[in-house]
Amino acid sequence: MAGEEVSKEVMDKVFEAIEVAKTSGKIKKGTNECTKALEKGTAKLVAIAKDVTPPEIVMHLPLIGKEKNIPVIEVSSKEELGASAGIDLGTSSVAITEEGEAKKLIKEVSQELKK
Repeated sequence: MAGEEVSKEVMDKVFEAIEVAKTSGKIKKGTNECTKALEKGTAKLVAIAKDVTPPEIVMHLPLIGKEKNIPVIEVSSKEELGASAGIDLGTSSVAITEEGEAKKLIKEVSQELKK
């Protein structure tokens, strides 16, 4: 499947970026919202949970991300992703649409992916 495979360090930065953007910018939660943000080109970064079943639910996100040149990153679990987005449930994907104070973190993650 998937978005970019990344190290634990980069994954932590992604979670941190989501948490920061949640309070100082804007995030979209769930596959439908992330798809719209990617298609409109408003997403700055998208995180997809590795444990989504069936994986077909999020399979199209990395393709749209690649097309629009938006980083799509695979993270460990729906629970961790939901927690970083400030919800009690797991979520399949989260898109940061306005970075707020997470701009630097997103830039660092993007640079890691280019290596």
